[in-house]
Amino acid sequence: MLRTLFIACRAVLLTALILGLGYPLAMTGIGQMFFPDKTDGSLTRDARGKLIGSALLAQSTTRPHYLHPRPSAAGAGYDGAASGGSNLGPTSAALRARARAEVERLKAENPRARGPIPAELVTTSASGLDPHLSPEGMLWQLPRIAQARGVTEDRVRAVLTAHVEDRWLGLLGPPTINVLQANLALDRQFGAPR
Repeated sequence: MLRTLFIACRAVLLTALILGLGYPLAMTGIGQMFFPDKTDGSLTRDARGKLIGSALLAQSTTRPHYLHPRPSAAGAGYDGAASGGSNLGPTSAALRARARAEVERLKAENPRARGPIPAELVTTSASGLDPHLSPEGMLWQLPRIAQARGVTEDRVRAVLTAHVEDRWLGLLGPPTINVLQANLALDRQFGAPR
């Protein structure tokens, strides 16, 4: 009986060392070797080298000079430690009230926007931290950004459309734009607002 218990404990310890320590260290090493930026969390820095966030996580942006991400239900909003959706269903009065408030806020912030508000600007993503918008969500905000920066819409459109990411392998998923990277491109092109 003791011999069997000793063998079982040794097997558990060996498995824990291999799968709990060896495998993660090997995968991290391989990741650092071939994909160091992604392994480190796709951290993004501004022109001065200051760390400003991750290209994988949305963050709150309220200044009119910038592209705004979709709303977040993660924690108190854009909280990477509390990723998750609101879990509000289509019959939820709270969801309808929140959506109405978002529509009013968007209309007030974007009085020159044309066409209907894209649904993604009113609804949260499943994670609450989606860093991407569709080209439609980006273009809807274009008049506000151009006016705040004092440049023509065509100049802002040229910068933003240059950062639209195509479908993966040309087949999967819709075209998207990373909000953080697009905002950095706006600052590089037109200068950071004061």
